[in-house]
Amino acid sequence: MTTPAPPLPPADGARLIYLMGASGSGKDTLLRWLRAHLRAEEPVLVAHRYITRDSGGTEDALALTPEEFARRAALGCFALRWASHGLQYGIGIEIDTWLACGAAVIVNGSREHLEAAHQRYPALTAVEITVDPSVLAQRLAGRGRESADQIQERLTRAAQAFAIPPHCAYTRISNDAAHDVAAAALLGIARQALAG
Repeated sequence: MTTPAPPLPPADGARLIYLMGASGSGKDTLLRWLRAHLRAEEPVLVAHRYITRDSGGTEDALALTPEEFARRAALGCFALRWASHGLQYGIGIEIDTWLACGAAVIVNGSREHLEAAHQRYPALTAVEITVDPSVLAQRLAGRGRESADQIQERLTRAAQAFAIPPHCAYTRISNDAAHDVAAAALLGIARQALAG
């Protein structure tokens, strides 16, 4: 019986793109566009998230029960994890292997968790997707996932400032117009990360 290889230590994150933005800002749409427009030889990978709810097929996520999420967290299966709106979110440690193989990796993260992510991956690039509040309200209502009160809570939260760690590479992309414009900008950031 062979012994499994020990897990890789966390990379510095020089090719890690930490995507952030309010719920409804269109991150999943941008990531789907990016995947469809990658050239075959480009090693750009989008990490799926583990979430303690069903994704409904609208995002690249794997649903886990709270018990299973806790079990995996205890086993050290998450490179990054956080709680938001009563749910648990995680990014698997497989991203360390992908980074070690030379890939650029995009994770759909949380603004509130940026500081912890930056501590683990100090060379990451943080990318915030921004949307006009009126556009965001329409998108949240259109997806039919939250009540009116929950939508208002998300809008209030989207307007709140968040801490950007010192020395963290940070950029903003507006997603008010056609999504392919913002997605192309995100793809450009990924290609720049590959170029090093």
